[in-house]
Amino acid sequence: MILQALSILLAVAAGAPTAVPCAGVPAGMSCIPGGNFIRGTDGEPKNAQPKATVWVQTFYMDLYEVTVAEYKACEKKGKCPHAGPKYSDFSRPKQAITGVNWFDSVSYCKAQGKRLPTEAEWEKAARGTDGATFAWGNDPVTCKRAIIMDETGRSCGVQKKFSQPEKGRVMEVGLRAPGVYGLYDMSGNSWEWVSDWYSPSYAKCGKDCEGIDPKGPCGGADKCPGHAEKLVRGGSWYWPAKYATAFWRRPHHPDNEPFHHFGFRCAAGVEQAEKLK
Repeated sequence: MILQALSILLAVAAGAPTAVPCAGVPAGMSCIPGGNFIRGTDGEPKNAQPKATVWVQTFYMDLYEVTVAEYKACEKKGKCPHAGPKYSDFSRPKQAITGVNWFDSVSYCKAQGKRLPTEAEWEKAARGTDGATFAWGNDPVTCKRAIIMDETGRSCGVQKKFSQPEKGRVMEVGLRAPGVYGLYDMSGNSWEWVSDWYSPSYAKCGKDCEGIDPKGPCGGADKCPGHAEKLVRGGSWYWPAKYATAFWRRPHHPDNEPFHHFGFRCAAGVEQAEKLK
């Protein structure tokens, strides 16, 4: 495993392009500098194995998860499909939008002149360059750092106002301190869609998940024979701490059937970001 990681690192270093410097960051976004980072793990979950070094070009990421108010404004303009929460007490304007499928999230990001992040981009934005477990480093996840399920209950013990209060609720964005790159809620609060097709592990994905700017199976093509699921990342208010790591991978069908309360945030490449400034 060490030799494999070293060989990938050397290959990346030998063929990597020049990272574009961060400049003129669009409002509401953060610049994630291009370069190497440590992705994955040699432990659990097995679908995130092996730990390896990959390289991503400079990109920009939304500081916050997309909110209910933001998504509904896109709906009102006719640029986004009707979608959103089906639970009570999930529709406050500043709550992270949930209940959107992968296609809804793609439509929203496109309407903003952005796109979904690749899985590699999302993970670098969530953990930095040195393989940290969480957005704040390696200290354990607690309710002071992220909105998760703990011994007090889901949503760190905050209940819904109406039916099934014990299930908790997604919270308003930005209630916890930001992590690496100044991004909020990269651990917990809402699972976030990413662009890639799912593979059972990075090892089984092979070269499409290695090297420079990996985009996952089929290089991120719209259709990918043999692959039926996309991914969400980051954990949520509903699940315990182990799911809130920067490397936990959860597959799900892009049409969000069966229905789950997933959300998202958008990213932008360098050329897209230039148009947003």
